[in-house]
Amino acid sequence: MHASRFLLLIPCCALLGMSLTPALKAANLCVHHHPVPGCYTSIQAAVNHAAPGDTIKVSRGTYKEYVTIGIPISILGEDADSTIVDATNQPHGFFVDGFDNANLANVTISGFTVENALFEGILVVSASNVTIRDNQVNNNDATSGLSFTGAPTGCPNQPGNGVYENDETGDCGGAIHLIGTAHSTLSDNSITGNADGVLISDETAESHDNLLIHNAVIDNPLECGIVLASHPPTGHTAPPFAPHFGVDHNTVAENVSIGNGVQIGGSGAGLFTDGMGTGHVVGNVIIHNKLVGNGLGGVALHTHVGPAFGLPADDMDDNVIVGNFIARNLPDQADTATPGNVGININSGGGGSPVHGTVIAYNIIRDEDVDIAVNTPTEVDIHLNDLGGGKIGVADVCAFDKATICNGTIEASENYWGCPHGPGSAGCATVSGSDISFVPWLQKPPEHADHEEHDRD
Repeated sequence: MHASRFLLLIPCCALLGMSLTPALKAANLCVHHHPVPGCYTSIQAAVNHAAPGDTIKVSRGTYKEYVTIGIPISILGEDADSTIVDATNQPHGFFVDGFDNANLANVTISGFTVENALFEGILVVSASNVTIRDNQVNNNDATSGLSFTGAPTGCPNQPGNGVYENDETGDCGGAIHLIGTAHSTLSDNSITGNADGVLISDETAESHDNLLIHNAVIDNPLECGIVLASHPPTGHTAPPFAPHFGVDHNTVAENVSIGNGVQIGGSGAGLFTDGMGTGHVVGNVIIHNKLVGNGLGGVALHTHVGPAFGLPADDMDDNVIVGNFIARNLPDQADTATPGNVGININSGGGGSPVHGTVIAYNIIRDEDVDIAVNTPTEVDIHLNDLGGGKIGVADVCAFDKATICNGTIEASENYWGCPHGPGSAGCATVSGSDISFVPWLQKPPEHADHEEHDRD
């Protein structure tokens, strides 16, 4: 009996010992640009000495470095105006590297100006639950000499990390790039003077369930303001291309995208596949953004392959374009061309991939030659929009694009066409093309459309 009692006491003692062991706590590390006792003088040195869950607080100053992150950590600048990562002659300012650190999650970068990188200012690869907020990401990748050749390769070599970026010649860098990233948030960042603004792509894994909100993406001259683009998987740089992982279920909300892509051509917000393998851009939401004066449409959806070329169709279904203010954007180009400036362009190019389930509603469109252009061999539903662009409200541009599959229809009832009397009446926008239904129309703008004065640059 005494032995039994002794055995029963063992687990109790063990539990008591465990309860008396202090839990490990996350630490705060500090960085100063000049020597301060107990602090590091570079951000990378602090990262190298940090443990998962630590917070690194960076004081004001200019840090000329390239910071690579491979553990869960928060890096907080004192304030973005005066806490500067100058990545001159470096590939990036910050690189969140889940490609070489499997299952990387829970990284925060906040409160910095990130500038002068050769490629992206901030790059995230194969990570999740990453937060990038309250940063100024300026003048990165501005001198790469980009041109869109249509080749699957051609981006300049990126020292040390080119293995996962086999983009076409256009999507090589910019301000912030998420590759194979999930459940992450980009918020309240100011992005200007880069080749492009925000790019989400899928070379290493599916990029899904990310949120882009309250960002100001202004005057990034070479490419799009915000783009969700499906590319071939890493290593597939020649035919036959593998199916793409996908850029799916991301939300682009309440951002400002102005003056982007005006030199080469880029939309305010774009949903694209690149024509090299079966692309996958599904279930994304573009909502309550201001998209003004960009080099392609305010919102552009492009698919370039499909049955007309004897190839599998891209999957670009169930994307939502709702409640945006769109004005003064430039024409679309090449196989997705539009006959003038365009607000929204849903376009299958010459490949004939049907784009199903697109929701286009409650948008306000001004000062465009074509408010909404469509070229896809399926039905597209367009309702409850304020089509006050002044010229063509809705156009079927399939014949204009010289596509060979032109059997789509456009259901465009219950829109406001700029006057109470419907398309073609004095002061109203018109329709262009066949198979467009527009009766009944609204005699006044939709009640739920946001008619706040948006059109301020």
